[in-house]
Amino acid sequence: MLIVDLPVHHKIIKRLSEKGLETLTEIQEKTILPAMQGKDIMASSKTGSGKTFAFLIPLVHRLMTTKALSRQDPRALILAPTRELAKQVYSELRSLGTGLGIQCALIVGGENYNDQTKALRKNPHVIVGTAGRIADHLEDKSFFINGLELLIFDEADRMMDLGFADQLNLINRFADHRKRQTMLFSATLDNIALQHLTKSLLKAPVRVAVGDATEAHQDISQTLYYADDVGHKDRMVSGLLASFDYNQAVVFTATREDTDRIATLLNEAKLDAIALRGDLPQNTRAAIMNNFSRGQHSVLVTTDLASRGLDLRKVGLVINFDLPKQADEYIHRIGRTGRAGDKGVALSFVGPRDWTSYLNIKAHVNYPLECESNEKFPAKFKGKQRPIAEQQSGAEKQRQHRKHTTSSPATKKKRVNTMQGQEAGNMPIVKRKRNLSLDDEEE
Repeated sequence: MLIVDLPVHHKIIKRLSEKGLETLTEIQEKTILPAMQGKDIMASSKTGSGKTFAFLIPLVHRLMTTKALSRQDPRALILAPTRELAKQVYSELRSLGTGLGIQCALIVGGENYNDQTKALRKNPHVIVGTAGRIADHLEDKSFFINGLELLIFDEADRMMDLGFADQLNLINRFADHRKRQTMLFSATLDNIALQHLTKSLLKAPVRVAVGDATEAHQDISQTLYYADDVGHKDRMVSGLLASFDYNQAVVFTATREDTDRIATLLNEAKLDAIALRGDLPQNTRAAIMNNFSRGQHSVLVTTDLASRGLDLRKVGLVINFDLPKQADEYIHRIGRTGRAGDKGVALSFVGPRDWTSYLNIKAHVNYPLECESNEKFPAKFKGKQRPIAEQQSGAEKQRQHRKHTTSSPATKKKRVNTMQGQEAGNMPIVKRKRNLSLDDEEE
């Protein structure tokens, strides 16, 4: 479906055309029209499929064409799992609503609380924020959402993984009225805790599932290389980044300490890298992401902080220096490339410590995912084999156990004959002799 065919305000069409958007993605085509009709939405699709505009377009159209339920309360609230994703959504919203009279506020953790309170008292039309900080302001009565018209959850599964279930329930209670419309977007809806939460959040939702996150991404080439140790990984990451043709690259590590170490290693190799850590001040993190998104650096070294939601369109290469422990996190990591129809490459290093994670990922996805040795950086490690005892089935183990206990002379037990005065356990059972003379006197 073409953008110009959308039954939305003509100024929205103009903004989208200025962004170079001509056609709707599948998730947008299946959700925008039901959302404009006021229906609750429960949607899932692969990373990079255009979920952000799937809820921003009907949101902006509603604000421009309908009267507000409340003069003071915000009309829409958008929740995101991380500060970075919230800032990205906020940026897209401001870009789409430029010149349309839509006032927005960004409320995330790590920013000055009092400044946020002042911003909320200006009665913005739309609030974009993280669940924890939004819940804090609601409990402190910095603002109210009794007249909220639209509640949107972006990357809802990630919010549940991060432990925000209580905050989401609290926000839902503060805005619990029959006229509220709710839209929930996620990369996957398999999260059990999320499924329980949706029962209270949504009312007869339109369910949309576009693709399967566990299916092979046609625009991403995936390769996994064996690695002997950290030193071997260091040589590979420098060598591969120097040899591959890419615009920008993201390297994912398991620890914050490794982000700085690897960034230093790559800079020494003239690869222009910058490190992003979760413990950095919020303004520093924002500056790093802003500089990287503008193309001021070639390589971003980070933890799972940047694995979800961020739309880094220039990234052509992703390297998993360490495999994630959660299988679905692998899908989100490699989803930083191959976005919006562009081709991308995902490389992963599998060492002895990554082997369990590799097996979990391999069992999670619905396509072959095999390891190989890199020709320029060959590895001695070829994977771990399970012990023979672990490979036996449960039935086979039971047969082996019965065979051992029944055939071994040392462990074979005899039946206790209680008539011969033998002991049964700790209790002696002995047949006493009858005293005939005493019996005759009693008679």
